[in-house]
Amino acid sequence: MLKLALLPLLCGCVLLVDAPTSAQEPQPNCKDPQTQTDMTICAGRDLADADKALNAQYQVTRKALKERDAGASVELRGGEEALLKAQRAWLAYRDAQCASAGFQARGGSMEPMLISSCEADLTRKRTEELKALVEEGN
Repeated sequence: MLKLALLPLLCGCVLLVDAPTSAQEPQPNCKDPQTQTDMTICAGRDLADADKALNAQYQVTRKALKERDAGASVELRGGEEALLKAQRAWLAYRDAQCASAGFQARGGSMEPMLISSCEADLTRKRTEELKALVEEGN
């Protein structure tokens, strides 16, 4: 009886060992994706690149506003805090806006690609906005 109880555990272990590793994940040509899976993977990569650029610019902008705050009179301070508040609101907006864009293909294989593409587009635009905050103040 004990042997039968162990059988599902052993089968589960074999399945975990046979699971694909990240090295086995498909590597689509994102310059010319051919399948919906490839397009979705490429949209995710595009979003990751856009998000990385946004995070770098956010740090530059935040540092610049913090320095401005430090050199400003008390009544003129608050740029860094305003940036933080705006960024949190922007993230909520981006996620909600792009979720609604995904409804064009709700439940379909295109939905994740539509959401990621929307998020990447809005993220690149936000990066430019953050850059402009620093450039306009100089």
